[in-house]
Amino acid sequence: MFIKTRQNGNTSEFTPQNPRKYVGRYPILIRSSWERMFAQWLDLTESIIKWSSESIQINYYDPVQGKVRRYYPDFFFEVRDGKRFIIEVKPKRDMVLAKKGKINKAQKMMREQVYLTNQAKFRAAEDYCKKAGFEFKILTEKELFNK
Repeated sequence: MFIKTRQNGNTSEFTPQNPRKYVGRYPILIRSSWERMFAQWLDLTESIIKWSSESIQINYYDPVQGKVRRYYPDFFFEVRDGKRFIIEVKPKRDMVLAKKGKINKAQKMMREQVYLTNQAKFRAAEDYCKKAGFEFKILTEKELFNK
């Protein structure tokens, strides 16, 4: 199976094989190999009736920057039975606080800021999904690569 992509720095463009299912804006921008793999799954899975990438805007308060910012979750999709999902693809290391001794102080502080910002985004996404009747899921390497 061949999925066309065009690289541009850390971002690549994804061309779906089933464009009728894609309901977002073009070009479809993919920011990691994990996102590309998930986009391929959405595109090729028959029970997925529609999907998009970074198409939903959720406002959240970022405690690190001290201001309201915009969050665009990685994916939205709907399955045949009507269930709708918002998906964020994240490395597990961004989901936990850094442990002492494994990294230097500057790295630890940066990882803590990423963690705090992510937690704020995810709380806002959960609230958004509750109101909209969606399910919010975070996929790490554990969910993506373990059957």
